[in-house]
Amino acid sequence: MTDSPHILIVDDHREIRDAVSRYLEKNGFRATTARDAVEMDAILAKGSFDLIVLDIMMPGEDGISVCRRLSASMAIPILMLTALGDDTDRIIGLEVGADDYLPKPFNPRELLARIKAILRRSARHAPVTDDLAGARVRFAGWCLNTDRRLLTADDGRTVSLTTAEFKLLTVLLARPRMILSRDQLLDLTAGRSARVFDRAIDNQVSRLRRKIEIDPANPQIITTVRSGGYSLATDVETGPV
Repeated sequence: MTDSPHILIVDDHREIRDAVSRYLEKNGFRATTARDAVEMDAILAKGSFDLIVLDIMMPGEDGISVCRRLSASMAIPILMLTALGDDTDRIIGLEVGADDYLPKPFNPRELLARIKAILRRSARHAPVTDDLAGARVRFAGWCLNTDRRLLTADDGRTVSLTTAEFKLLTVLLARPRMILSRDQLLDLTAGRSARVFDRAIDNQVSRLRRKIEIDPANPQIITTVRSGGYSLATDVETGPV
């Protein structure tokens, strides 16, 4: 049981926390609950988790803010619980780093299936990051320290990356000059189907371009391929940290 995945459930509704916790434990998972962001932070400081189930609508710091903050500081899968029919919250959640979403009210079996799918995809795509682990990756006047997730320009400027931006950049760096469709990028970075949210990749690419391109309106590093997707249009050199 100690080797089973550990899930952190963050929701201000006690009934939902308790019900989800019992259901996950019944199905072989370990589960810990938190009622808000403050309690969540205290729990995360004391232990590690394999996935966070995070409600968007919470008192104090809301789920979108929490997701953005966690994505910028740690690599942990996040499944967001959203209000039924609220596409805006879902899209924003995916853009700031969530791996999947589930609208309320939800079927516990679907929640379990989505959690298992996220964990499977996380394990399957881990080698992409591992290939670059412990490396300095140089490209187009930039150097990425993958261990520290630190991006530095040749002139010494440093740029912070969110988890979503780091995942996208490492996927591109591992496949220089390859054309990757939006669906491929979504699957490799977030581990889910594009569905109606394929524009989320466009937004992530735009934000990354604003950080690394000299002229984001005329990108030379991450180029758009008409009817194809995106490509890292530069050579990559990899060496030890």
